[in-house]
Amino acid sequence: MKFLGFLAATILFVVIIGTAGAAFVLYHYSQDLPDYEALADYEPPTVTRVHAGDGRLLTEYATERRVFVPIEAMPKRVINAFLSAEDKNFYSHPGIDVQGIMRAVVQNVAALGSDRRPVGASTITQQVAKNFLLTNEVSLDRKVKEAILAFRIEKAFSKDRILELYLNEIFLGFRSYGVTAAALNYFNKSLDELTIAEAAYLAALPKAPNNYHPVRQHDAAVARRDWVIARMQENGVITAAEAEQAIAEPLRIKRRDNEEFVTADYVAEEVRRELVQRFGEKSTYGGGLSVRTSLDPRLQRIADSALRDGLVAYDRRHGWRGPLAQISAEGDWLSALAKIAPPAGLAPWRMAVVLEVKGDEALIGLSDGSRSTIPFSEIRWARKWLEDQRFGNAPGKPSDVLAVGDVVPVEAKPEKDGTVKSYALRQIPDVEGGIIALDPHTGRVLAMTGGWSFQESQFNRVTQAVRQPGSSFKPFVYMAALDSGFTPASVILDGPIVIDQGPGLPKWKPSNYSGEFYGPSPIRVGIEKSRNLMTVRLAEMVGMPKIVEYASRFGVIDNMQPVLSMSLGAGETTLLKMAAGYAMIVNGGKKIEPHVIDQVQDRNGSTLYRYDQRSCEGCAMQSWADQDVPAIPDTREEVVSPVTAYQMTSMLQGVVQRGTARSIAELGRPLAGKTGTTNDSFDTWFMGFSPDLVVGVFVGFDQPRTLGAKETGSSAAAPIFKDFMAEALKGTPPIPFRVPSGVQFVRINGATGALAGGGGGYTILEAFRPGTEPEPNQPSIQPYLGAASTGGGGQDAPPVATGFGGLY
Repeated sequence: MKFLGFLAATILFVVIIGTAGAAFVLYHYSQDLPDYEALADYEPPTVTRVHAGDGRLLTEYATERRVFVPIEAMPKRVINAFLSAEDKNFYSHPGIDVQGIMRAVVQNVAALGSDRRPVGASTITQQVAKNFLLTNEVSLDRKVKEAILAFRIEKAFSKDRILELYLNEIFLGFRSYGVTAAALNYFNKSLDELTIAEAAYLAALPKAPNNYHPVRQHDAAVARRDWVIARMQENGVITAAEAEQAIAEPLRIKRRDNEEFVTADYVAEEVRRELVQRFGEKSTYGGGLSVRTSLDPRLQRIADSALRDGLVAYDRRHGWRGPLAQISAEGDWLSALAKIAPPAGLAPWRMAVVLEVKGDEALIGLSDGSRSTIPFSEIRWARKWLEDQRFGNAPGKPSDVLAVGDVVPVEAKPEKDGTVKSYALRQIPDVEGGIIALDPHTGRVLAMTGGWSFQESQFNRVTQAVRQPGSSFKPFVYMAALDSGFTPASVILDGPIVIDQGPGLPKWKPSNYSGEFYGPSPIRVGIEKSRNLMTVRLAEMVGMPKIVEYASRFGVIDNMQPVLSMSLGAGETTLLKMAAGYAMIVNGGKKIEPHVIDQVQDRNGSTLYRYDQRSCEGCAMQSWADQDVPAIPDTREEVVSPVTAYQMTSMLQGVVQRGTARSIAELGRPLAGKTGTTNDSFDTWFMGFSPDLVVGVFVGFDQPRTLGAKETGSSAAAPIFKDFMAEALKGTPPIPFRVPSGVQFVRINGATGALAGGGGGYTILEAFRPGTEPEPNQPSIQPYLGAASTGGGGQDAPPVATGFGGLY
């Protein structure tokens, strides 16, 4: 009895001491534990996805590439794979698996002295505690805190919520956070498309993704996957036949198909900037936003191609600047070529080294070790570049351009059967440019390319380059005149002008591009031929304050100085603003704001932002039963009357038909637009449109300098517009420009502005406001002439010339 009493007392003492010790440990480690209740409102950082207008993926923004999926949407196959690999007793233990711990202790003791890695016994709940609330520190302190938190988490949350957090949080390699992102990045599949073998492989990754890399550690990856499959069979979640089939399945990685993506780097960067501005960096990179943009992938491809072809065409006209580098073509030329870093913007071209130059071709070696040739027909363009936009004579043979050891850009020239037997000599353009296409009725940006290559320069020449628009600004001067009582047939003197600029300053003597004077001419001719002197005289008649107001009203130039030189486009603006201004001309004078983002939703599908805020009663109907189509109100502000907008559209159509952009008329479609060139050809523009598509093009050097003699908007920018429209409008019916009510058409003499009749010249159907058309026998020189003229006028004025006169 004494012994039993002593034993009982000893046991009681040990229990008391153990309990006190446990209480102390619990108290000590509970003092600074993080708040596990924060998991109730936890939303893991998820990827923001940006989509093009057709729903295809444009880009993703994320610090952790994660796609959150609720546990209810997780396939059982995936859940069973992870439970079998990580915690088969998850749904029965209280947060810590005692049986698992004892089993791990036994296995680790048995493995003492071997090279086997110690077996862990952390439950999924413990991993959630570690991943969300603790660090990866390897210490007893962390394990104790992990166990305490696991018990508390189990009491506070359901098993499904804990598993949901785990499966969406874990890192699985390949920049994949969570099982959904991993399924996409490893197998290009959604979770419900995964096979047993694929689900088992993902379940094999949480412990050490790099140790089971599918390519670098393929054998280890397969062995670990097969172990998970065996555990799944052992736990009864798959049959023996399914396990055998899964083990026999090869481990193959399938990257996401490029066909699912749209490439538009400049658009993606504009979207990123706007998202950060509106929602902040945290929401942009971790908020799981779903962004729908206005981008049209087909038009974007056309824009990319047209701009690149146009910049190459200009660059080729101005000569060959020499090879990228020089290496020895003897011996191991392949290693020497591999040491040359490809210049930014080279893709999709390749680098090659000239191995031999003979006869009418050059033998080249490529980076993959293969050899080919560049025929002289693909070298003939490369006249030697000298300086100041000067170049030498055309080469007579390949050796006039290339030498052995030259490292040059080349482009494959495939045959009809797809094989490549030769290459073409190429050169990354020194010149830059931009192109934008937008919907004139809504302002939606359909395509935008801000330069030769986003990899070469992220500077966007559409939105960020502030340049002088030159004559492409003139339509806003002419619209101010049309609203001041002038008509397209009003005649203005194209003659010398001398302006006193003030004390101590020289006289300003503007001139036409040709340096000639053309006498009295209708306003229509002034815009079609881009006559500078007519524009300046018209601006002085109307008054620069009104033109400043029109520039602001259309949003093309803010705070423009009220000086006459501004009427010729001496102010500064961006291609985006000019495109929006031209959109307001063709859409009937309605205000629009160019935009790239249509709608933004949060991770739960709630709309955070929508550009179009108009109400639409009846648009959210559940079914269609032949009811009337909902009427959406037009809330756009009117910036100019529809009649004025149409008169300007008609005159800009004349620019294409008879004026500085008449090469575009070859397309045989209703198109309108205006060229623009600044002094010394520093900036060249073409702004144009069809009835439902506005396109703007800019070409110039980033560090402004002349593009060269005779380089104008007609030669540098208009061909890019033409190539774009030819492809963009292919297969669509030609749509005429829409005529608003209140327009009266009268046939007039296009050369004099008088009613059509005798006296020669061509006739056109001109648009007038009722009551403003010319009267019979009305003099062709109208009273507006004298206000700022330096002389001439009346019936004895010299005949109207038809040559080009302005900056074009």
